[in-house]
Amino acid sequence: MAPDMGMADTAGTAVETVRGLVYGPSGKRLDVHRPAGAARASGPSGVSGAPGASGAAPTVLLWHGIGPDEREVLEPLARAAAALGLLVLVPDWRSDAEDGGRAHLLESLAFVRKEAGGLGGDGESFVLAGWSAGAGAALGVALRPESVDGWRPSAVVGVAGRYDLPARTTGTAPLADLPAGRDPGVPVHLVHGSRDAVVDAHRSRDLAETLRAPGRAVTLQEPDTDHAGVIMTAYDPAADRCVPTTAEPAVRAGRLVAGVLAEAARGGA
Repeated sequence: MAPDMGMADTAGTAVETVRGLVYGPSGKRLDVHRPAGAARASGPSGVSGAPGASGAAPTVLLWHGIGPDEREVLEPLARAAAALGLLVLVPDWRSDAEDGGRAHLLESLAFVRKEAGGLGGDGESFVLAGWSAGAGAALGVALRPESVDGWRPSAVVGVAGRYDLPARTTGTAPLADLPAGRDPGVPVHLVHGSRDAVVDAHRSRDLAETLRAPGRAVTLQEPDTDHAGVIMTAYDPAADRCVPTTAEPAVRAGRLVAGVLAEAARGGA
Protein backbone atom coordinates (compact mmCIF):
# COMPACT_ATOMS: atom_id res chain seq x y z
CA MET A 1 0.00 0.00 0.00
CA ALA A 2 1.55 3.28 -1.09
CA PRO A 3 1.86 5.96 1.58
CA ASP A 4 0.25 9.38 1.21
CA MET A 5 3.03 11.97 1.12
CA GLY A 6 0.80 14.91 0.27
CA MET A 7 0.82 16.82 3.55
CA ALA A 8 3.39 18.44 5.80
CA ASP A 9 3.00 20.19 9.13
CA THR A 10 3.12 23.97 9.37
CA ALA A 11 6.86 23.90 10.03
CA GLY A 12 7.38 22.03 6.75
CA THR A 13 8.25 18.61 8.21
CA ALA A 14 7.08 15.94 5.78
CA VAL A 15 4.79 13.23 7.10
CA GLU A 16 3.64 10.07 5.36
CA THR A 17 0.39 8.26 6.05
CA VAL A 18 -0.50 4.67 5.25
CA ARG A 19 -4.23 4.16 5.50
CA GLY A 20 -6.39 1.14 6.07
CA LEU A 21 -4.19 -1.61 7.51
CA VAL A 22 -6.32 -4.45 8.91
CA TYR A 23 -5.29 -4.91 12.52
CA GLY A 24 -7.10 -7.99 13.79
CA PRO A 25 -9.72 -10.73 13.39
CA SER A 26 -12.53 -8.17 13.45
CA GLY A 27 -11.32 -6.76 10.12
CA LYS A 28 -11.16 -3.23 11.53
CA ARG A 29 -8.56 -0.89 10.07
CA LEU A 30 -5.99 1.60 11.27
CA ASP A 31 -3.88 4.38 9.80
CA VAL A 32 -0.14 4.81 10.28
CA HIS A 33 1.37 8.31 10.45
CA ARG A 34 5.15 8.76 10.56
CA PRO A 35 7.97 11.06 9.45
CA ALA A 36 8.77 10.67 5.78
CA GLY A 37 12.10 9.85 4.26
CA ALA A 38 13.70 7.25 6.51
CA ALA A 39 15.23 4.17 4.91
CA ARG A 40 12.76 1.39 5.62
CA ALA A 41 12.42 -2.36 5.54
CA SER A 42 9.28 -4.35 4.80
CA GLY A 43 6.44 -4.13 7.32
CA PRO A 44 3.08 -5.93 7.56
CA SER A 45 1.57 -6.94 4.23
CA GLY A 46 4.51 -5.45 2.34
CA VAL A 47 4.02 -1.95 3.73
CA SER A 48 7.25 0.04 3.84
CA GLY A 49 8.32 -0.42 7.41
CA ALA A 50 11.13 -0.12 9.87
CA PRO A 51 13.83 2.53 9.62
CA GLY A 52 17.32 1.25 9.06
CA ALA A 53 20.20 2.72 11.06
CA SER A 54 18.03 5.45 12.58
CA GLY A 55 16.40 3.02 15.03
CA ALA A 56 12.84 2.74 16.29
CA ALA A 57 10.73 5.88 16.38
CA PRO A 58 8.94 6.75 19.63
CA THR A 59 5.50 5.23 19.22
CA VAL A 60 1.94 6.21 20.13
CA LEU A 61 -1.29 4.23 19.84
CA LEU A 62 -4.06 6.85 19.70
CA TRP A 63 -7.73 5.93 20.24
CA HIS A 64 -10.61 8.09 19.00
CA GLY A 65 -13.80 8.81 20.92
CA ILE A 66 -17.30 7.35 21.05
CA GLY A 67 -18.22 7.98 17.40
CA PRO A 68 -17.96 4.63 15.58
CA ASP A 69 -15.03 4.20 13.17
CA GLU A 70 -13.71 7.76 13.36
CA ARG A 71 -10.00 7.27 12.90
CA GLU A 72 -9.86 10.08 10.35
CA VAL A 73 -11.08 12.54 13.01
CA LEU A 74 -7.71 12.20 14.73
CA GLU A 75 -5.65 12.56 11.56
CA PRO A 76 -4.78 16.27 12.07
CA LEU A 77 -3.44 15.56 15.55
CA ALA A 78 -1.74 12.33 14.50
CA ARG A 79 0.08 14.03 11.64
CA ALA A 80 1.14 16.92 13.87
CA ALA A 81 2.63 14.38 16.27
CA ALA A 82 4.29 12.42 13.46
CA ALA A 83 5.91 15.67 12.30
CA LEU A 84 7.67 15.71 15.69
CA GLY A 85 9.30 12.36 14.91
CA LEU A 86 6.71 9.90 16.24
CA LEU A 87 5.12 6.81 14.77
CA VAL A 88 1.40 7.27 15.46
CA LEU A 89 -1.16 4.54 14.87
CA VAL A 90 -4.87 5.41 14.88
CA PRO A 91 -7.40 2.55 14.69
CA ASP A 92 -11.11 2.50 14.05
CA TRP A 93 -13.26 0.99 16.80
CA ARG A 94 -16.99 0.84 17.42
CA SER A 95 -18.51 1.94 20.70
CA ASP A 96 -21.84 0.49 19.52
CA ALA A 97 -20.43 -3.06 19.36
CA GLU A 98 -21.97 -5.57 21.75
CA ASP A 99 -18.98 -5.32 24.08
CA GLY A 100 -18.76 -1.53 23.85
CA GLY A 101 -15.68 -1.71 21.63
CA ARG A 102 -13.43 -3.64 23.99
CA ALA A 103 -12.41 -6.31 21.46
CA HIS A 104 -11.55 -3.73 18.80
CA LEU A 105 -9.47 -1.65 21.21
CA LEU A 106 -7.54 -4.62 22.55
CA GLU A 107 -7.03 -6.05 19.05
CA SER A 108 -5.48 -2.77 17.98
CA LEU A 109 -3.19 -2.80 21.00
CA ALA A 110 -2.10 -6.37 20.25
CA PHE A 111 -1.38 -5.36 16.64
CA VAL A 112 0.85 -2.48 17.72
CA ARG A 113 2.75 -4.70 20.15
CA LYS A 114 3.37 -7.21 17.38
CA GLU A 115 3.81 -5.03 14.30
CA ALA A 116 5.10 -1.60 15.36
CA GLY A 117 8.70 -2.75 14.93
CA GLY A 118 8.02 -3.52 11.26
CA LEU A 119 6.47 -0.09 10.81
CA GLY A 120 9.42 1.81 12.23
CA GLY A 121 8.47 2.00 15.91
CA ASP A 122 8.69 0.21 19.24
CA GLY A 123 6.15 -2.54 19.89
CA GLU A 124 6.85 -3.08 23.58
CA SER A 125 7.36 0.40 25.03
CA PHE A 126 4.91 2.92 23.64
CA VAL A 127 2.44 5.57 24.75
CA LEU A 128 -1.22 4.70 24.96
CA ALA A 129 -3.35 7.77 24.30
CA GLY A 130 -6.98 8.59 23.66
CA TRP A 131 -9.44 11.40 23.10
CA SER A 132 -12.83 11.57 24.82
CA ALA A 133 -14.01 7.98 25.43
CA GLY A 134 -10.61 6.80 24.18
CA ALA A 135 -8.91 8.56 27.09
CA GLY A 136 -10.62 6.49 29.77
CA ALA A 137 -9.98 3.36 27.71
CA ALA A 138 -6.25 4.13 27.65
CA LEU A 139 -6.00 4.78 31.38
CA GLY A 140 -8.01 1.64 32.10
CA VAL A 141 -5.31 -0.52 30.50
CA ALA A 142 -2.61 1.00 32.72
CA LEU A 143 -4.76 0.48 35.82
CA ARG A 144 -5.62 -3.11 34.91
CA PRO A 145 -2.65 -4.56 33.02
CA GLU A 146 -4.03 -8.06 33.50
CA SER A 147 -6.44 -7.16 30.69
CA VAL A 148 -3.45 -7.30 28.31
CA ASP A 149 -1.35 -10.09 29.83
CA GLY A 150 0.40 -7.83 32.31
CA TRP A 151 1.60 -5.26 29.77
CA ARG A 152 1.63 -1.54 30.58
CA PRO A 153 2.28 1.43 28.29
CA SER A 154 5.29 3.67 28.89
CA ALA A 155 2.86 6.54 29.63
CA VAL A 156 -0.80 7.44 29.23
CA VAL A 157 -2.03 10.61 27.54
CA GLY A 158 -5.70 11.42 28.11
CA VAL A 159 -7.27 14.18 25.99
CA ALA A 160 -10.68 15.59 26.96
CA GLY A 161 -11.60 12.42 28.80
CA ARG A 162 -14.12 11.42 31.41
CA TYR A 163 -12.86 8.99 34.02
CA ASP A 164 -15.88 8.35 36.24
CA LEU A 165 -17.48 6.05 33.65
CA PRO A 166 -16.48 2.44 32.94
CA ALA A 167 -13.47 2.29 30.65
CA ARG A 168 -14.25 0.62 27.34
CA THR A 169 -11.21 -1.64 27.75
CA THR A 170 -11.87 -2.89 31.29
CA GLY A 171 -15.48 -2.23 32.30
CA THR A 172 -14.47 -0.36 35.44
CA ALA A 173 -14.17 3.38 36.00
CA PRO A 174 -10.63 4.69 36.57
CA LEU A 175 -11.87 6.97 39.34
CA ALA A 176 -13.24 3.88 41.08
CA ASP A 177 -10.12 1.80 40.48
CA LEU A 178 -7.77 4.38 41.99
CA PRO A 179 -9.36 4.55 45.48
CA ALA A 180 -9.58 0.75 45.41
CA GLY A 181 -5.78 0.58 45.31
CA ARG A 182 -5.12 0.34 41.60
CA ASP A 183 -2.09 2.26 40.37
CA PRO A 184 -1.37 3.18 36.73
CA GLY A 185 2.34 2.63 37.39
CA VAL A 186 3.34 5.07 34.63
CA PRO A 187 3.15 8.85 34.10
CA VAL A 188 -0.28 10.19 33.16
CA HIS A 189 -0.51 13.35 31.03
CA LEU A 190 -3.86 15.09 30.69
CA VAL A 191 -4.99 17.82 28.28
CA HIS A 192 -8.50 19.26 28.39
CA GLY A 193 -9.95 22.29 26.64
CA SER A 194 -11.00 24.92 29.15
CA ARG A 195 -14.10 25.67 27.05
CA ASP A 196 -15.18 22.05 26.61
CA ALA A 197 -19.00 21.93 26.77
CA VAL A 198 -19.21 18.21 25.94
CA VAL A 199 -16.96 16.86 28.71
CA ASP A 200 -16.31 19.54 31.29
CA ALA A 201 -12.66 20.14 32.18
CA HIS A 202 -13.36 19.31 35.82
CA ARG A 203 -13.38 15.64 34.74
CA SER A 204 -9.65 15.83 34.09
CA ARG A 205 -9.07 18.04 37.13
CA ASP A 206 -10.76 15.44 39.34
CA LEU A 207 -8.53 12.72 37.96
CA ALA A 208 -5.40 14.84 38.33
CA GLU A 209 -6.22 15.56 41.99
CA THR A 210 -6.87 11.88 42.68
CA LEU A 211 -3.57 10.89 41.09
CA ARG A 212 -1.58 13.63 42.83
CA ALA A 213 -2.83 12.82 46.33
CA PRO A 214 -0.43 9.87 46.83
CA GLY A 215 2.29 11.52 44.72
CA ARG A 216 1.76 9.82 41.38
CA ALA A 217 3.25 11.39 38.24
CA VAL A 218 0.58 13.47 36.49
CA THR A 219 0.42 16.64 34.40
CA LEU A 220 -2.65 18.65 33.35
CA GLN A 221 -2.87 21.39 30.74
CA GLU A 222 -6.02 23.30 29.79
CA PRO A 223 -5.70 25.12 26.46
CA ASP A 224 -8.30 27.72 25.52
CA THR A 225 -10.44 25.58 23.23
CA ASP A 226 -13.36 23.15 23.20
CA HIS A 227 -13.90 19.39 22.89
CA ALA A 228 -13.23 19.31 19.15
CA GLY A 229 -10.59 22.03 19.09
CA VAL A 230 -8.24 20.17 21.40
CA ILE A 231 -7.60 17.70 18.57
CA MET A 232 -7.33 20.40 15.89
CA THR A 233 -10.89 19.94 14.62
CA ALA A 234 -14.28 21.64 14.70
CA TYR A 235 -17.66 19.97 15.06
CA ASP A 236 -19.70 20.02 11.83
CA PRO A 237 -23.42 19.63 12.68
CA ALA A 238 -24.33 18.76 9.09
CA ALA A 239 -21.89 15.86 9.06
CA ASP A 240 -22.38 15.11 12.77
CA ARG A 241 -18.63 14.72 12.88
CA CYS A 242 -15.49 16.61 13.81
CA VAL A 243 -13.61 17.90 10.77
CA PRO A 244 -10.17 19.53 10.39
CA THR A 245 -9.95 23.24 11.08
CA THR A 246 -7.32 25.95 10.73
CA ALA A 247 -8.87 28.10 13.48
CA GLU A 248 -6.00 29.47 15.56
CA PRO A 249 -7.15 28.26 19.01
CA ALA A 250 -7.59 24.72 17.68
CA VAL A 251 -4.24 24.74 15.88
CA ARG A 252 -2.50 25.95 19.05
CA ALA A 253 -4.24 23.31 21.15
CA GLY A 254 -3.46 20.54 18.69
CA ARG A 255 0.21 21.50 18.64
CA LEU A 256 0.21 21.44 22.43
CA VAL A 257 -1.28 17.94 22.48
CA ALA A 258 1.20 16.77 19.84
CA GLY A 259 4.02 18.12 22.01
CA VAL A 260 2.64 16.29 25.04
CA LEU A 261 2.54 13.06 23.04
CA ALA A 262 6.13 13.60 21.88
CA GLU A 263 7.41 14.35 25.37
CA ALA A 264 5.61 11.33 26.82
CA ALA A 265 6.87 9.05 24.03
CA ARG A 266 10.45 10.18 24.64
CA GLY A 267 10.20 9.55 28.35
CA GLY A 268 9.71 13.11 29.57
CA ALA A 269 8.42 13.61 33.09
